[in-house]
Amino acid sequence: MDLSLLPDGGMSWLDASGPAAPVVLSTRIRLARNLQGSPFGQRARDGDRAAVLARVTEAAQASDHLRSATFFHVDQLERLDRQLLHERHLVSKELAALDRESRPRPGSALVIQSPVGVMVNEEDHLRLQGMWSGFALEEAYAALEAIDSELGRLLPFAFHPEFGYLTSCPTNAGTGLRASVLIHLPGLVLTKEIGKVLQGLTQVGLTFRGLYGEGSEVVGNFFQLSNQTTLGKSEEELLDHLGKIVRQVLEYEQQARDVILKSARTEVQDKVWRAYGLLRHARRLSFEETMNLLSGVRLGVGLNLITGLSVYTLNKLLIHTQPAHLAVLEGRQPSDPELPAVRASYVRKLLDAESN
Repeated sequence: MDLSLLPDGGMSWLDASGPAAPVVLSTRIRLARNLQGSPFGQRARDGDRAAVLARVTEAAQASDHLRSATFFHVDQLERLDRQLLHERHLVSKELAALDRESRPRPGSALVIQSPVGVMVNEEDHLRLQGMWSGFALEEAYAALEAIDSELGRLLPFAFHPEFGYLTSCPTNAGTGLRASVLIHLPGLVLTKEIGKVLQGLTQVGLTFRGLYGEGSEVVGNFFQLSNQTTLGKSEEELLDHLGKIVRQVLEYEQQARDVILKSARTEVQDKVWRAYGLLRHARRLSFEETMNLLSGVRLGVGLNLITGLSVYTLNKLLIHTQPAHLAVLEGRQPSDPELPAVRASYVRKLLDAESN
């Protein structure tokens, strides 16, 4: 698998150029679509999936937006390569078949023209998706909607006048839209207000997950906030509602940071610099420990307690310290017992280069 085919490795969102980028790492939009007349999800057989992939491939080649896209046949990739794509947020855990040792479904593929891509034969026939730097709901949706409209003219999407776009899981029917922001909330965690905020999200129709969405744990104080409803409201209404709530959460986070700076400045400085010191000098680091330490350093950068360290570098460390990335970098396996030492060495080198 040659990721150099993608100009930015498929990760342009890492550059921290978007609105509120120090706190909001990325905005992600996903649209679920199925082809009319083809069996959905678990009912589809291998031949059905192959036919779907052929139709999507033909449509992409006829599309202005995807004509120059890169194709990855996920079902033909080794597990390490599939895990690498997942760690870059380019494919879901389900499409990459990482929960089990069996191969991915036949016909599984990724069509990508960064920053947007299409997962083929995941839970639905198509999962259009894109990630943008910072808090950029409108920009992200506009780009994805253009591709959705174009593919909709080339492919017969399954659509019902009452229920909207039809999907394998009823919870995705209607718009098929799932919008999410990946946000860093250490202030609310330290002030112990995070529980109240998360509970409030569920009461207004939103949900939260970990770094990799559904089924992933929250580590490093990174939360993925997204809409829970896809039916009964327009795309614009769903995005507007999510945007309003995220802006409130950003305000609460800023208030929490102001509080801890005023009431516990020394304690916060100690936490931040301890985290930075460990990252600069540790000889073995687990990924979870790295995430938590990066959270402390990121807070320090946000509070201007640490200067001369870019948010881009911190974003890059979140991705490149994961098992598959380190394994590819060093020619190892993700299960190699020496990976914690490799991770610590990589972190030290990157931080040393930034400080010089």
